[in-house]
Amino acid sequence: MTNELPEWAVRMDSPLETRLGVVLEKVSPEETRGRMPVEGNTQLAGILHGGATCALAEGLGSIAAYAYGRERGLVPVGVDINATHHRSATKGWVTGVARPLYLGSRTVTYEIVVSDEQGHRLATARITCQLRPATRPS
Repeated sequence: MTNELPEWAVRMDSPLETRLGVVLEKVSPEETRGRMPVEGNTQLAGILHGGATCALAEGLGSIAAYAYGRERGLVPVGVDINATHHRSATKGWVTGVARPLYLGSRTVTYEIVVSDEQGHRLATARITCQLRPATRPS
């Protein structure tokens, strides 16, 4: 699968996503997609850690929100995330797809579906971000 990344997303540096092994495949306000290995992101029982799943979901939702707000000089600040874990994974890669539920002038909400390589839904997450004016670091 070819990557569908805008230039700014190619240059983006996110230490947490790097640590988790997230690979971005597509970035747009309408759909942001990435995948993450299960290996290295498991809990004691050897299954994909729910926190890693939530981090993948929040990262993808935030990147989609950033893609939406950046043209207007707005950056996302997360205000809510929730997730339901439906089933587990013990190997391979999981894929997350963020799609908008609501795109407003100052608030956005994305649903992120995380699936395994067989297409089974592992988790459903929802993230809401407030869009705020970008400020330069001092």
